[in-house]
Amino acid sequence: MVTEEEVHLTVVIPAFEEVARLEPTLRRVRAYLDGQTFSSEVLVVVDGGSDGTLSLVRKLASDWNSLTVLHNESNFGKGLAVRRGMLVGRGRYLLFSDADLSTPIEEVEQLIAALGRGCDIAIGSRALSGSDVRLRQVWWREMMGRFFNVLVRGVVLPGIRDTQCGFKCFRRDVARRIFSRQRIARFCFDVEVLWIGRKLGYRVVEVPVVWVNDPSSRVHPIRDSLRMLFDLVRLRYNDLRGHYRQDEDVQK
Repeated sequence: MVTEEEVHLTVVIPAFEEVARLEPTLRRVRAYLDGQTFSSEVLVVVDGGSDGTLSLVRKLASDWNSLTVLHNESNFGKGLAVRRGMLVGRGRYLLFSDADLSTPIEEVEQLIAALGRGCDIAIGSRALSGSDVRLRQVWWREMMGRFFNVLVRGVVLPGIRDTQCGFKCFRRDVARRIFSRQRIARFCFDVEVLWIGRKLGYRVVEVPVVWVNDPSSRVHPIRDSLRMLFDLVRLRYNDLRGHYRQDEDVQK
């Protein structure tokens, strides 16, 4: 058994009905990690669903000791799935990645290097001059993303150009303090996490990464835009109620 102090990297992958995409993702992650000299673990948080994702991950875990399955009986939302993994991960560094692996796992090296240079949170970005976007989203998703990012920069997180890339890495102590305060379950949890990080005085750095769009989108342009706006309002409301204050570190 690998102890907490011996684990270098934890990879957290939230999964809701991802049976079609998850196996190639996990095989690629395993191939990469097996080729490294550092110790690692992979936590797949199966967030409800009935498509066979849970059975698939359990099957893959049967001959991969570093893979652990965390199962939510119901679909609580991507944000809470990520939260669960980040609060139990044992790595010195904790990365969460989308199940489609739009950002290749190899890019984690760039994020860990940024953490090693002194930042507290390193986030993959598709919006920097060095970013390599190899397959773009459909036009309406790009427009949604641009509008949302402008709104976020103006209202919540000035200076961060891409809050929604699903590839973010934290030091373990930083992750514990941030994710214990997280409350938003779905669309804006990335924004909330970065907002909390800044409230706690942590330094966030964007890192240009490779990104390849997965065309099998589940995003509904009108419904999900409204949910994003609602979550931004909720974030501000939570802040006014003191949910993100610095004076307590409670695992909720």
